Amino acid sequence: MKSLFDATPDGERIAELRRLLVQYEYEYYVLNRPTISDREFDGLMHELEALEAAHPELITPDSPTQRVGSEFIGVAESRAGEKVPHREPMLSLSNTYNKGEAEAFISRMREAVGGSVPLVAELKYDGASISVTYEKGLLSRALTRGDGKVGEDITAAIRAIPSVPLRLRSDTPLPDIVEVRGEVLLPRDAFRALNRKREEEGLPLFANPRNAVAGTIKTKENIARVVADRKPTCIFYYLLSPDKSWLPPMHHDRLERIKEMGLRTSEHYRICKTPEELFAYIDEWDERRHALDVATDGIVVKADDYRVHDEIGWTAKSPKWAMAYKFDAEEAVTRLLGVTFQTARTGVITPVAELDPVLLSGTTVSRASLHNAGIIEELGLRYGDWVTVEKGGEIIPKITSVKVDMRDDKTGEPVRMPEVCPSCGHPTHRLEGMAATICTNEWDCPAQVEGKIEHFASRGAMNINLGPQTVHLLAENLRVHDPSRLYRLTEEELLTLPGFKEAKARNLLTSLEESKKTPFNKVLFALGIKLVGARVADKLAREFGSIDALFSASPETLTALDEIGPMIAESIRLYASEPRNLEIVSELKGVGLNLSFGEGENGLPVRESSLLEGETVVISGVFSSISRDELKELLTRHGAKTGSGITGKTTLFVTGENVGPSKLQKAEELGIRRLSEEEFFRTYPELRGS
Repeated sequence: MKSLFDATPDGERIAELRRLLVQYEYEYYVLNRPTISDREFDGLMHELEALEAAHPELITPDSPTQRVGSEFIGVAESRAGEKVPHREPMLSLSNTYNKGEAEAFISRMREAVGGSVPLVAELKYDGASISVTYEKGLLSRALTRGDGKVGEDITAAIRAIPSVPLRLRSDTPLPDIVEVRGEVLLPRDAFRALNRKREEEGLPLFANPRNAVAGTIKTKENIARVVADRKPTCIFYYLLSPDKSWLPPMHHDRLERIKEMGLRTSEHYRICKTPEELFAYIDEWDERRHALDVATDGIVVKADDYRVHDEIGWTAKSPKWAMAYKFDAEEAVTRLLGVTFQTARTGVITPVAELDPVLLSGTTVSRASLHNAGIIEELGLRYGDWVTVEKGGEIIPKITSVKVDMRDDKTGEPVRMPEVCPSCGHPTHRLEGMAATICTNEWDCPAQVEGKIEHFASRGAMNINLGPQTVHLLAENLRVHDPSRLYRLTEEELLTLPGFKEAKARNLLTSLEESKKTPFNKVLFALGIKLVGARVADKLAREFGSIDALFSASPETLTALDEIGPMIAESIRLYASEPRNLEIVSELKGVGLNLSFGEGENGLPVRESSLLEGETVVISGVFSSISRDELKELLTRHGAKTGSGITGKTTLFVTGENVGPSKLQKAEELGIRRLSEEEFFRTYPELRGS
C-alpha cells in the first residue's frame, strides 16, 4: 500500500529531503564528518520548509523542520518544568581523587564476585545530566536529573538540539520504549561566544559552561530559540529499556548501540582489564582533555558486565559497580604585572589582567579577564599581587583569589576602573545597580566608532565587504564615524587610502550598493541598539513594520511583546531620543536602506482588520482545524499580539488539546480569559476560513 508521501511528486520529494537532512545532521553533529556545506544544507532545509508549508497534512513530528517553532515544540513547551518521576533512579557516583582509592574500589568488586572484573573507563563530561525517552523510536520526553528520583520536563529544549535525533536510527526493530541518559554540554567556542555577547551587553557572565547549559535547558520562555542560539550538544553514555532482552549484557556494547541509533556518545572509552591499564588511561586523559571541544572533570569507571551490576548492587545514593575519578582543579600562582582596559562598541569597558606567564591546563597563560569593577572589588586586587589563576570551565583563564600573605614591596595601589576611557579620554560612568563601567562618548570614541561600523558591516547585519583594518583606515583618514558616511564614499576618496587600488575601491563600493537590498530586520540589527540582538531585531521589525513605528511605540507597548523586557524597551527609548541617532537613521533612509517592510514582505502578515486590536494572545496545545503557526499569523493579521508564555499582560488564552497543567493553572490564577479552539471561532466567526 502506498503512503501519503508516495501519492504525489511533492510527497516523494518531502520524504527524500527528510532522509537527506537527517543523514546530514547525523554526519555533522554526531560523526563530526560533514559531507555538504552549510549553505547546501540550508538550501535543502528551505526547500523542505516550503514544501511542508504547501502540504501541512504531510508534516510529522520527526521532520527536521520541527525542532523550532512548530506545533510539536508548542506542546513540549507547555509541559516545560513539570515534575516527572524517573523510570529508574538517576543516582550520583561516589568520587575519588587518588589512585589508591580507585584500586580499593576495584578490589572490593573483585572480592564481591570472586574474580577479575573487566572495566570500562569513559570521560566524565562536565554538563547537565539528562534522560531522554523514545517511544516507538520517536522522541517523546526529556527530563533533568532533578533529585535523582524526579526530574523536570525539558523536552522542548532537547528537541531543539541538532545532535539529538527526533527519531532513532535502526536497521532492526526497537522496543516500544528506549531511554538514554547523558550530559548536555556547551562547547568551548559556544561558551566563549555567549559570554562575549553578554559582556558587550553589560550582563552577568556565566561562570562556566556547566552553569550556562543548565540555565539554557531550563529556560521557560522561547525555549527552542534560546537553545538554538546557544548551540549546546549532547553526549550519551547509558542505555535502558523495560525490554531487558533487547539490552546487550556488556556496557561497551550498549555504548556502540547508542551510537548505532544515531546518538552521540564518547568515542574515547576504553576496556581496561587491570588497574594498571586504568591508571594509564587516567594519566593519558589528564593531559589530553584540554584539547577536547567540551569540558571534562574526570573519568568514570564501571564494571563492563551488567550481570556484575546486579550482583554487586547499589547503596542508597550510588552504585557499587561504578565510581568517578576526579581530576584536580588545575590552578597556578603568578604575579599580576598590570591591567589593560578595553572599550567595546557598546561603550562597556573590560579590564584584562596582564600576568607573569604561567603554564596552566596545557597552555601558557599571560592574560586573564577580570570582567568588571565588581570582580575587582570582590578580590581586593592590587597591582603586583600574587594571584591564583585557573581556567573557568577549563576555557577562560580567571583570577580566583589574591595571596594577601605574599604581598611585598612590589605590591602597589588597588586596581580601579579608569575614570577616563582608554580609547578617547572621555570621563567614564558606572551604571547604577550594575557592575559595568562605560564610556558615554558614543560617536567620537575610536573604539566605539570602529566597533559600531564593524558590527554594521558584519555578515549577520549588512554583509559589507569591510574588515577591521579597512574600518580603521576609513575612520582615521576619511572620518567615517557613523554608518551613513559609508554610503557617501567616492572612488576618489578611497584611492587616497594606503593599499587601495581601483579594483579594491570598486569592490567596496559595489558591496555597499548591494547592501541596500538588505531587509529591514537585518538593517535594524545593524544599527547596534544595545540589547537588540538579531533575534530581537527580527521580532521588532516584523511586529512594527517600520523604524518610525518602532520608535513611536510606548514602553508599555514594547514590553507587552514576548521577549521584550523593560531593559530592552528602555534601550530603544534612549536610542530613539538621541538626536545624533535620529540623524543617522534619516541619512540611511535617504541613501535607500530598507527601514521598513512593505505589506506582506519578508513574512510580515498583511493587516486585514483591527478585530483583535489590544489583545495579547497566548496559544497552547494541538489544534485540529488549524496549525499553531497559521493561528498565530491569523491573530497578527487581525491586530493581536502573540506571546509564548502566560504573563500578567496576557489578555486571552486559546487552547487546543494536550495543554500543560502549569499553563492552565497560571492562566486561572491570573484570571485570564480562556477559549478553546471551538469557542474561539464561535466568538470570532469572521475569522474562520480567513
